Amino acid sequence: MKKSYNNVEKLLSSQGKFYINLGLERISAILQILGNPQDNLRCFHVAGTNGKGSVCAIIASVLQEAGMNVGLYTSPHIFKYTERIKINGKDISDTDFAEYVFKIVETADTNEIHLTEFEILTAVMFKYFSDRKVDVVVLETGLGGRFDATNVIKSNLCSIITHIDLDHTDRLGKTRDEIAFEKSGIIKPNCPVVFSEGYEAIRDKADECNSLCLMINPIEDPSELALKGTYQQENLSLALAAIRMVYPNISQETISNGLHKVKHPCRFEYIKNKNLLIDGAHNPNGALALRESLDLYFPDKRRRFVFGCLKTKDYKKMMEILFTQNDEIYLNHFSHKNSATFEELQNACIFPAKRFHSLDDFDTSDEILTVVCGSFYMMNEIL
Repeated sequence: MKKSYNNVEKLLSSQGKFYINLGLERISAILQILGNPQDNLRCFHVAGTNGKGSVCAIIASVLQEAGMNVGLYTSPHIFKYTERIKINGKDISDTDFAEYVFKIVETADTNEIHLTEFEILTAVMFKYFSDRKVDVVVLETGLGGRFDATNVIKSNLCSIITHIDLDHTDRLGKTRDEIAFEKSGIIKPNCPVVFSEGYEAIRDKADECNSLCLMINPIEDPSELALKGTYQQENLSLALAAIRMVYPNISQETISNGLHKVKHPCRFEYIKNKNLLIDGAHNPNGALALRESLDLYFPDKRRRFVFGCLKTKDYKKMMEILFTQNDEIYLNHFSHKNSATFEELQNACIFPAKRFHSLDDFDTSDEILTVVCGSFYMMNEIL
């Protein structure tokens, strides 16, 4: 098979690779064959239900502004897989991505290691960042923490645990305390941890690891931050606490410049000339944060929602939080295999709703704000 990006995309999205199977055995095995590149890296490691992508983007931007060579690993992607692996804000090239993926898949197949999509991407990331000798890596967990593929690292510069809520309860636990226990699995021996919520599981894990434990209040002023949304104050406070702990000599001027340059697509992203707002709120807590941010930034605008969601999420509660009887509501069934159908969404929606077809069907007047939300997986199709 030709080592092209298109063929890699087909390989990664195939039924043979696209599934979730938590555990560190497979990723550890392939990385050992590759020479354990993760051991060469210095990482900020971020877990949580909501906000971890924003925290990662903030840290990476500030450290890059400070002159460091920064690797950033996030998920999911919006348009291309290459968005997940960046150095100094630049995506891995299609050519490099294809070469690394095929090399790792071929090595895994030869050694009968059955990697998932996320494990392949994580192995690519570790090897790529190690080969490029980055100074620091900002690492976002994919799912949970304790058994997430990124957690193969033995130590980190700092663990950061963002807001915790009920999500992926089939895999991570039915209560917030159980989910906190899974997230706290990223805490490493003698490595500090920063968090904003007082779960016993986090404190217990920090004590077990003899790790400095810093619980912060969300007090940072987000006015200089390029990212908007009421929830960004907590994310900013976590990110800056971690940066100042690890790199206390970074100046406030450097931090301010870094905050102005933060980019994180589809997180309360407003496109003014189209009067369009895009937000990847994909659980009830994210929906509440979106609703509060809309009320703050656009209090007088009528709203038109385009909403789609995975059927594994509590989409009924999300719609109850987001919609009012004065809103225009469009429901979207997108191509992901777990996408809720139009009929499922309609039956769960307490207000009248129409089937979504295209943004081209809408006018872009100042009279009504179009809000696309519900799942990152549908953004590529809509936008």
